[in-house]
Order: sequence, then C-alpha cells, then structure tokens
Amino acid sequence: MPRLFTGLEIPAEIGQTLSNLRGGLPGARWIDPENYHVTLRFIGDIDGVAANEIASLLFRVNRKPFDVALQGLSSFGGKKPRAVVASIVPSRPLIELQAELERLMQRFGLDPEGRKFTPHVTLARLRDASNQDVADYLSVRGYFPTRVFTAQRFVLFSSRASTGGGPYVVEDSYALSA
Repeated sequence: MPRLFTGLEIPAEIGQTLSNLRGGLPGARWIDPENYHVTLRFIGDIDGVAANEIASLLFRVNRKPFDVALQGLSSFGGKKPRAVVASIVPSRPLIELQAELERLMQRFGLDPEGRKFTPHVTLARLRDASNQDVADYLSVRGYFPTRVFTAQRFVLFSSRASTGGGPYVVEDSYALSA
C-alpha cells in the first residue's frame, strides 16, 4: 500500500543552497537534498486501486506556472521543536493550487487535512533538540537571500512508511500550463 502526497519539487541548485545550512544543531536528523519538497496535500496510505484513481483525478488540475519564493528559516513545534524548515512565501497561486488539491481529495472521500497549510521545505527533523539550541542555530543560519524558482509542475510522490525524510519517488507529474 503506497503512502502518497502531492508536492512541488525543489530545483537542484536551490537544494544545494539549502543543504549548505546543514549541521550545527544537536538532535537534528538532516533531510537529504534530493528529498527536499513542498508538501501540498498529504494523502496517506492508499491501496493500489485508489492510488490509480487519485493519479487520474489530479490531471483535472488546470493552473498556470507560478513563482515560489523561499525566505529564511524557522522551526515547527513551539516549546518542543520538531523540525527546522525553510519558509515559503505564501503566494496566491500556491494557496489556490493547494486549496484545489484539498477539494479534490475531499471529493474523492478523504478526510479534510487537519492542519492549516503552511508552505515550507523541511530541512531537519528534531529529536531532543532544546529550544535554546534551535534558537542559537536559527540566529546563526536563519537568514539567507531569498531564492525564487518557477513551479512548472506538481507531482504525486510516494514514500515508504518510515520516520520521515524519504526516499521519495515521483509517481506522476502534472504540468502547470493553463
């Protein structure tokens, strides 16, 4: 049973820039740059028939390419930090694409996504990292010049059931070319 999600791929040159921010944070498990992505909609563990139906359903999306801007680092988890992420500036085309994917998945019969969409690229998952360690890391590495790329497609990714971080496989791609 594949574990599926939709997302945007991160271009290799931006992935390289982000990978240079790795290190210097105790308790961090760094994500490999080839697995960097922006999750648009987590789908979950789906049987093969449903996976094929979802893959076909996604071809209905008809949107134009748009720019995606990465700007600075932050952390998720509040008092118990659980991830270091590169923040994505929420643009109207990105929010609208994510909302359309959410509607399609609900029409398919999936439960609504439980969390508010906060676009980001996960760089590290944290285990036992203190608030102070995360704050120190972010004060040193949290700023980098804004990097922009044009999203020409979104993809359907699969992953193995694991503790996260990949490897992710592109199962299908959907051009943004309206």
